[in-house]
Amino acid sequence: MPLNSSLKQQSSVSKQPRLVLANIFAFPPHRDTLGGTAYFIVENESNILVDCPAWDEINQAFLRENGGVRLLFLTHRGAIAKAREIQEATGCDILIQEQEAYLLPGLKLTVFEREFAVSDRLKAFWTPGHSPGSSCLYDTGSGGVLFTGRHLLPNREGVPVPQRTPKTFHWPRQINSVKSIIDRFSPSTLQYICPAANTGFLRGKGSIDRAFEQLTNLDLAVCLQNQENRAVETASIQTKPGWCAG
Repeated sequence: MPLNSSLKQQSSVSKQPRLVLANIFAFPPHRDTLGGTAYFIVENESNILVDCPAWDEINQAFLRENGGVRLLFLTHRGAIAKAREIQEATGCDILIQEQEAYLLPGLKLTVFEREFAVSDRLKAFWTPGHSPGSSCLYDTGSGGVLFTGRHLLPNREGVPVPQRTPKTFHWPRQINSVKSIIDRFSPSTLQYICPAANTGFLRGKGSIDRAFEQLTNLDLAVCLQNQENRAVETASIQTKPGWCAG
């Protein structure tokens, strides 16, 4: 096989979505969402996209071959990317929190205020802070999987933390939303987190495991106090023994 052809084949394989948990695939990060990672949940005949993957031939073929898309769930405004093109191509509905819906004029939307039952297995709920309409999607499979968008991201040690950036809408609300997740779940109902960015810090793992345990190790009071310290917004701060990025 010619070298150029071999390299193209390897590149094509590397860009394929990969299975990260049972019935859950992760797409490679892409520039349209500033390095964001989208996911595909195979649920019988009700397949669901979580955020927008790169809308290229590889991903389009993958979705067709796996039964198409019924619903596109958007975790935050930064994940919108090619939502219009995806809906036009697949006919899927789009689920988004009501405060972000105005960013998608003319599209077929389902909006929610606080919670929305997608199916017996899946529920969306509002976690404001990173953006006004930032939301998570919970899947009861595999011991509990939470798709957090950019609400919770792995730090350099792979620990899920809230991360304050110049674009953060409201840091105290984001911290309160983390607390609401801890209050909502338990070790038996939240095993994994699938974040929408920083997946390179997972060092080949497709998700963050022991999710609830790691969240309860966060010192949210320290996180909140760090809101004024912009100079360390990408740093990791050891707490009790948890971590937080403020």
